[in-house]
Amino acid sequence: MSSLQGKSVVLCVTGGIAAYKAADLTSRLKKKGADVFILMTRSATEFITPLTLEVLSGNRVVTDMFHRDFPWEVEHISLAKRADVFVIAPATANIIGKAAHGIADDMVSTTLMATRAPLVIAPAMNTGMYENPVVQENIEILRQRGARIVAPASGRLACGDTGRGKLADPQDIADAIEHTATVQDLAGIKILVTAGPTREALDPVRFLSNHSTGKMGYAIAASAALRGAAVTLVSGPTALTPPRGVQMVPVVSAQDMHNAVLAGFPQTDWVVKAAAVGDYRPMTAAEDKIKKKSGEISVSLVRNPDILAEIGAMKQAGQLICGFSMETRDLLENSQKKLAAKNCDMMVANNLKTAGAGFAHDTNVATLLYRGGAAEPLPLMPKEDLANIVLDRLLRESRKREGKCQ
Repeated sequence: MSSLQGKSVVLCVTGGIAAYKAADLTSRLKKKGADVFILMTRSATEFITPLTLEVLSGNRVVTDMFHRDFPWEVEHISLAKRADVFVIAPATANIIGKAAHGIADDMVSTTLMATRAPLVIAPAMNTGMYENPVVQENIEILRQRGARIVAPASGRLACGDTGRGKLADPQDIADAIEHTATVQDLAGIKILVTAGPTREALDPVRFLSNHSTGKMGYAIAASAALRGAAVTLVSGPTALTPPRGVQMVPVVSAQDMHNAVLAGFPQTDWVVKAAAVGDYRPMTAAEDKIKKKSGEISVSLVRNPDILAEIGAMKQAGQLICGFSMETRDLLENSQKKLAAKNCDMMVANNLKTAGAGFAHDTNVATLLYRGGAAEPLPLMPKEDLANIVLDRLLRESRKREGKCQ
């Protein structure tokens, strides 16, 4: 579930050609479950109509401080109080200057002055304006006061100039808004996540692998980064886009993953091993393509290193390890044995044969197993939700060890 689910986002759209991108941003915020309330300056209405944003947001767009058709409450105060996150995108040099120096002379600036919500600002303007020392000083003033600044991109601008000043990608702005709305309860924690399959070469053409898509591990890495953790994602080959805000370490074979995990483990607080690592590899990989012949062919296999067992043996006080166990029978018995043998603190166990669980799904059905034998069965849910539950339980365990909770 998105951190914006059920949250109120007040989006202020100011004048500039990039105002049309507010439609895309509004749509993205709605898809994340946010309730979006939009304020527009008069200049902004010259670039995109309020009706467009009303249809996308599902709420009336406010453009005039003195409009008579409003609810009984003082509208700019009402919106200021309602906001969980206050956003200005695009933000012109004018509104940035007003915000920095306490000028309140229209609906956007007066509402901004009244809100106590965290502020996200996405500047967009001509390169010369953006690089003007006065504008940069104003941006720095706002940053020092706690505003999150989503820096503009470089490229060809509407005026024909080329340089910095393009409004950031709406997805980047939406991510910044969601990050701002998310409790940073994992700040200061270093987490290493493994994800995806490994591949073991037979020859330059073929390899042994499995059906893992990496979705579960990527969901954990994305959620941890959103909650403020410093995340390293060691990933086998997948078709997924790396989550924003994580350090990506791409690997191919089980030995590659072994080397990457052991290199990062000493500096890590938590490890979440969601990767489906191959247990075996061919004893030798042919230098050339193996040609088809009549009759049978056999391949000798040797064991890959047991990454989870190795880091379990290396674990120091304060480090937590969460493993994953996928079975097709005797789920709890096999997974409890794995938890104990690998010296894990928690095991996420699921059965490949359970509907909605297993490889390639956007959902999962899991049972969380703990040291001491406790089991916590969980219902079918999106992998993003399971990711946050796993992180919640690791945080609870960490706080217990620190004596911060019972």
